[in-house]
Amino acid sequence: MKAMIFAAGKGTRLKPLTGHTPKALIKLNNITMLEHVIQKLITVGVKDIIVNVHYLADQIIEFLKSKNNFGVNIEISDESDVLLETGGGLKKASWFFDYNEPFIVYNTDVISNIDLVSMMKYHKQKKSLVTLAVRKRESGRYFLFNEELRLCGWEKVETHERVISKKANTLNQLAFSGIHIINPTIFKNLNTNGAFSIIEIYLELAKMELIYGFDHSNDYWFDIGNPANLEIAEKYLKSI
Repeated sequence: MKAMIFAAGKGTRLKPLTGHTPKALIKLNNITMLEHVIQKLITVGVKDIIVNVHYLADQIIEFLKSKNNFGVNIEISDESDVLLETGGGLKKASWFFDYNEPFIVYNTDVISNIDLVSMMKYHKQKKSLVTLAVRKRESGRYFLFNEELRLCGWEKVETHERVISKKANTLNQLAFSGIHIINPTIFKNLNTNGAFSIIEIYLELAKMELIYGFDHSNDYWFDIGNPANLEIAEKYLKSI
């Protein structure tokens, strides 16, 4: 099984911690966030990982070398020159994936006990092009799903903006967890060049393709986007 870790972000919300350290190497209970994610992927059978890098990329590369790539195959997708966002970053790494098996994409600043094995089974049962890990939680932005958890749109709460890709009698708001399972056939539809958001691609593809949500609201989940969230996550993980 293969996976991609998004680790190219500048981590501006985590300043001053990221002043001289990339977000992926910020430590959570003395273990870098990147290591947390890699170890989680390894436990579910991932043996090949590609990590995209941009800000302070050399530090991440050296860290992985110092850990002997944690005993698995880890490749680097170097975005040092231009940060390509999620869609562009995924497209640049397309060479890494074959067309026979879905792969996992995981944000480096996400900490969760989500069951990735169950999520993969769900993805295959639904015959999804993409499966999105989602939860019931407060957010400024939501994916909109029908009763079967098929993706139908996107909503920005602050601006009351809605993008509807597919009509449904009922639209359920669920917040994205930064974890995806993707069929490599998606690369045939990534025709945009440069930096672009994968979310926009999902919303367009949802008009015709099967994109489902995987509700893991009963799991713990933390977005380590700022120092306050880092502290909350550290206290929670120490308590369990």
